[in-house]
Amino acid sequence: MSESDRIVRPGAVVTRDVPPHAVVAGNPAQIVGYTDVAAAATQIAASRAPENPGATPSRVRGVTLHKLPKVLDLRGNLTVGEFGRTLPFEARRYFMVFGVPNAEVRGEHAHRTCHQFLVCAHGSLSVVADDGSMREEFVLDDPSVGLHLPPLTWGIQYKYSPDAVLLVFASEYYDPAEYIRDYGEFLELAAAGNIR
Repeated sequence: MSESDRIVRPGAVVTRDVPPHAVVAGNPAQIVGYTDVAAAATQIAASRAPENPGATPSRVRGVTLHKLPKVLDLRGNLTVGEFGRTLPFEARRYFMVFGVPNAEVRGEHAHRTCHQFLVCAHGSLSVVADDGSMREEFVLDDPSVGLHLPPLTWGIQYKYSPDAVLLVFASEYYDPAEYIRDYGEFLELAAAGNIR
């Protein structure tokens, strides 16, 4: 990874390593974006979710944006997804991410065999999906919109609102050996189309 893959804006005070493709600004430096992500992708991706329930492919291999059924009711609203029907895999576990300081970045890894389905249950956040050659950013800010990240997709979550709650369904039980945490290794596996 060359330094040209990262952008440090003038006046940024960098206190830790800048991840691949990150754009940082401020004092202390915070990630404000990623290179090679279309400028309008943030707005376009969220609006691209179908109006009716269903899935829309993204520019990133295998990544799909899903509009889940939403029922509006005076007693309270409801959104639902059914594994094996409206969601693309059977879940074996779930986890929630919350209380993330705005400056922090989560994810920054890929999975060898695990599928993930991300739903922002409350608040908002941005997700960058990267297949090694294409990168796209998605805003999750509606609990009836989910994002499917298949195996061998580098995922990054950032720009968490203070009240954000990210719900993630995973196709596999937790196994630290299943994670790819080095971006260089990920690029090699993605180029080979290989999962070890």
